[in-house]
Amino acid sequence: MPKKTIYDIAKEAGVSAATVSRVLTNNANVRPEKKKKILEVIEKYNFRPNALARGLSETKRKIIGVIMADIRNPFYANLFVACEQTALAHGYSLFLQNSLSRQETEETQLNVLEEQRVDAIILVGGRVDDLNSNERFVEKVNQVSNNIPIVITGKLDGTSCRQVRIDAIKSMDLIMNHLIGLNHRDIAIIGGYKEVASTFEKRQRYKQILAKHQIPYRKEFGENFGGYDYETGYEHMNKLLENGQIPTAVIAINDFAALGVMGSLAEHGLCVPKDVSIVSYDNTYICNMAMPKLTSIDYNYDLFAKMLITTVIAVLEKRETPIVQLVEPSLMIRESSQAARRSGLETVPVRRLLPGDM
Repeated sequence: MPKKTIYDIAKEAGVSAATVSRVLTNNANVRPEKKKKILEVIEKYNFRPNALARGLSETKRKIIGVIMADIRNPFYANLFVACEQTALAHGYSLFLQNSLSRQETEETQLNVLEEQRVDAIILVGGRVDDLNSNERFVEKVNQVSNNIPIVITGKLDGTSCRQVRIDAIKSMDLIMNHLIGLNHRDIAIIGGYKEVASTFEKRQRYKQILAKHQIPYRKEFGENFGGYDYETGYEHMNKLLENGQIPTAVIAINDFAALGVMGSLAEHGLCVPKDVSIVSYDNTYICNMAMPKLTSIDYNYDLFAKMLITTVIAVLEKRETPIVQLVEPSLMIRESSQAARRSGLETVPVRRLLPGDM
């Protein structure tokens, strides 16, 4: 009979190779029921590990696994590149997994990273962005984090994961103070899913600031939910304009949605920022490519990445770290926002331009 490997033992016991290794090295961080099953399989085959197997849980590989929601989005791409540069400076490499925000994929990728024996895992987007944490996913993360430290960029109620996340409240403060300071009162917000925690926080803060300045909340301006893409901005702006609801300013949930808003306004013969100012989120390369250039919230990707990687390393070195750290945003003011020249709904005639008008 062929000699059994640590991976054979792990497969039969229904655990990871790293968990088998922890049992072999008398690591206390293994649940009793798992340990009993592993020892039964070891005894069954009279398994004797080689030196490599014995060292599985003792040797740091200097690899951090990163699961990102969608690397095609420049927000995630910018953050990953900044994380990679910071990790390399600390002697670590990154192992990227792209989940496309699918829970089953994220769970599978957690398994993959555990099998690959990464030293730690960073979760960026996906389920950690949920307003209400998914119970099954929380259980999965807790299972993995018993063996591998996990740092997240959102929240997961029911876990003890360290959090490094953007200060969504401060970001809306910056935008609203900017627009209200420019005499805007009819301010619409477009895009984002209700179920995403940061979107919820931004919209709640939007309402609070309107109330603080005694500006009535208008449902038609504040209930334009949707995705984080061009189509969301375009379709919601079309709907507002075709219903005669013309804000003096629009807050787009990200730079992609902002481009959609701009496309709709252009088709209706309205100019940015003369007729409608636009402010967006993420401050990606799109901002300088847009015409006019977009005013947008910036997260200082280098600092964000540094906070993530240094938090991971601190946890690995068993140093005390805060449970929650907030990344402070800033507002990059460009050409797409200026002082309001009208009071909102009265003075701008709107018609969709036909091809012959262009």
